[in-house]
Amino acid sequence: MSSITTKRKYVFQEFDDMNLPTDSQSIVRIVQARGHNLHEIVTPAGEQYIVSMPTKFRQNIWVKRGDYIVIEPIVEGKKVKGEIVKILTKVIHYLITIYIYSC
Repeated sequence: MSSITTKRKYVFQEFDDMNLPTDSQSIVRIVQARGHNLHEIVTPAGEQYIVSMPTKFRQNIWVKRGDYIVIEPIVEGKKVKGEIVKILTKVIHYLITIYIYSC
């Protein structure tokens, strides 16, 4: 069993990972926090739905309105239709704002 510090270290190492999203994943923007680790997001196409934050990010990473994240869709979800895979950093926020949401 690893300590909280060790788990947090591995979560923060994922920020350095600059891999592109796979075909099933998408980059979206957080519109509103819904509570209990649920967030309402909007896609570049304008679709809005709710995604969940996995356990590894809880109590380690905080996201707010306007942050960009990478999500993986959940097929069987009725209300919650995706799960957060990666939280993007400030530099990537700027690039996404210019190239995706300015069109």
